[in-house]
Amino acid sequence: EDFDNALVNYVVSQFKKETGMDLSTDRLAMQRVREGAEKAKRELDALKQTDINLPFITQDKSGNPQHLNVGISRAKFESITHDLIERSLGPCRKCLSDAGLDKSDIQEVLLVGGMSRTPAVQEAVEKLFARKPSKGVNPDEVVAMGAAIQGGVLVGDVKDILLLDVTPLSLGIEPLGGVFT
Repeated sequence: EDFDNALVNYVVSQFKKETGMDLSTDRLAMQRVREGAEKAKRELDALKQTDINLPFITQDKSGNPQHLNVGISRAKFESITHDLIERSLGPCRKCLSDAGLDKSDIQEVLLVGGMSRTPAVQEAVEKLFARKPSKGVNPDEVVAMGAAIQGGVLVGDVKDILLLDVTPLSLGIEPLGGVFT
């Protein structure tokens, strides 16, 4: 979601530069921008350039329709998300350090989640671990596969796998003055 937010913020700022209009206060427009940004992000996994084209995104004070058309290159997307990619490598470095391992001790790197399809993420991981990430498992399905294995372990169908819980603490949300869920 951080990557989506970075792209949404870029698109909104480009539109404001071009028209002087701030879309961030228009919930419907922002939903359309978010959908366009998510689509563009996925397209940039395979393409070098794409456009976010949203006709009739809003209207000016005179009631004239305004259209959003922002071109985005993969290089620009990588530049606006560079800090996010770097920040995501921190836990990898800490994990290696905490385990007393060197990157040469790692035999295979498996990426999980949709952002693992992003070329800049793959390149950063390859640079960190000095090896290409494995592409043998669909990154969108690997969590479900892990859950299926865990289910098999729990019911006794799978006996030859040891699963270690990397998040042994509860994860949730507690609104201010609310209840942790």
